[in-house]
Amino acid sequence: MNHPVPTRNRAYFLQDRTYHELRVLLLVRSVADVPSGPGHVDGLGQLAKLDFLVRYPLFAARVLEELDPADPRLHHEDADARTVEAPMRRHRYGPWDERYYTVVGALLGRGLLVRGTEGRSRMTLAANGPGREVARAASRTPVWMPVADRCTAVAEAAHRLSGNHLGRLIRERLSLDEDHDFGDVIT
Repeated sequence: MNHPVPTRNRAYFLQDRTYHELRVLLLVRSVADVPSGPGHVDGLGQLAKLDFLVRYPLFAARVLEELDPADPRLHHEDADARTVEAPMRRHRYGPWDERYYTVVGALLGRGLLVRGTEGRSRMTLAANGPGREVARAASRTPVWMPVADRCTAVAEAAHRLSGNHLGRLIRERLSLDEDHDFGDVIT
């Protein structure tokens, strides 16, 4: 069971949670906007793998053949592309962040995402009208533009790949099985 956030850390917690929520919203919208794509993210597994590639952009081109390593949308020159502000952990099926449950739940609860069942997984996620508008407005700001660009680049290169396929590519091309035990932080 999670303990309540101490009052002195509450502002940081809310700011951190908002960061993850907006990044996930940008990613879901980017996947939905791929012209020949399914229009949604196929479950939390696919979301986790795509988000891993957005959060670790230096790995994205190593994993996704369709993504040019020199693609300017990856913003390799930015400091956040070379550091990991919120590392993910290795789990059985690939990288994972325990925040996905609360982040996706918050976005669904605020009416920024909609849940469906029309995809390959038991649950699909798509941004609805208000969610698309929030993502569109954020993607135009200097702070969020690099993240939005990364989301678009990853979504376009990976939109045909299932979460399982993405996980397999990540493990094979980044040697996660060899270098990390379950629960290890990925750096």
